[in-house]
Amino acid sequence: MWKLGNIDIKGKVVLAPMAGITSAGYRKYLNSFGVDICVSEMVSDMGLIYQNKETESYVNFEKDQVITGVQLFGSNPENLAKSAIIALKLNPNIDFFDVNMGCPVPKVTKTGAGSSIMLKPSLAGDIIRAIKNVTDKPVTAKIRLGYNEVNFKDVIKELENAGVDAIGIHARTRKELYAGEPHYDLIKDLRKETKVPLIVSGNIYTLDDAIKALDITGAEAVMVARGGVGNPFLITQIKTYFETGERLPNPSFLEQCNYCLELAKSMIEEKGELTAMRIYRSIAPKFFSGFANSRTLRTVLATSLTTYQSLVNILDEFKQEYLKV
Repeated sequence: MWKLGNIDIKGKVVLAPMAGITSAGYRKYLNSFGVDICVSEMVSDMGLIYQNKETESYVNFEKDQVITGVQLFGSNPENLAKSAIIALKLNPNIDFFDVNMGCPVPKVTKTGAGSSIMLKPSLAGDIIRAIKNVTDKPVTAKIRLGYNEVNFKDVIKELENAGVDAIGIHARTRKELYAGEPHYDLIKDLRKETKVPLIVSGNIYTLDDAIKALDITGAEAVMVARGGVGNPFLITQIKTYFETGERLPNPSFLEQCNYCLELAKSMIEEKGELTAMRIYRSIAPKFFSGFANSRTLRTVLATSLTTYQSLVNILDEFKQEYLKV
């Protein structure tokens, strides 16, 4: 048990924010696998201030049993504070705010947001302070090791002085994007040095990845991001292990087919069939990565999805082939 502000958190699994993926429908389905905390996809501060309807849709979600935060991005403390106020007016169900100080994508960093904030550690503190001045909700920050140079300890000091409630850290610099091995060695025993709960991320694709990350850092929780796209059962494996010590086996091909279909239903319910299936072309193939002779299936899913029935038909065809083997 650990605390996010005044909220009790029982487990160690955080569903990471991912732009274009962690919509309400995606979160709703993955939460059922045992997520302890989940975070929305990035929400632009200026999008909320200018009443952009698409931006507003990101914060208009129903209350969930899982603690749910909204991730804000921007670089101006006053505007981020304003956006937090607007978000809560749109949706009082928001449990906490997370500030994106780690996104490495150029279209975000060139505005001074995302990991660019790490170039100015004092700005990171000013942002947290500004948001906490206008809400009693917990406020967290997601950072990296640094922008080009490693300076996460300087940033953490500023965040803690500003009253941040928890810190998420991705074990790469902005320069490294998502390539190569994350540097967990650089954040070894980091939790012993922080005053607030720590959440770690970077290449969490298996249960052993999660165990290693938590053992090295001493963090309270691990973020499941790309490793959970197409593998929602990873969340259950992590949660079960840390609660009982049991190692659950990886899901079978047929189980993955069922998970793939159920997530599609959740996303269709949220977005409508046409939009959901367009997005799903990049998600559905990932359910079958690692299975022998699955390349053709993954290609068909990536190029031929148009409706839910088309997904059913494709999977039924390949199930027959799989069962013959």
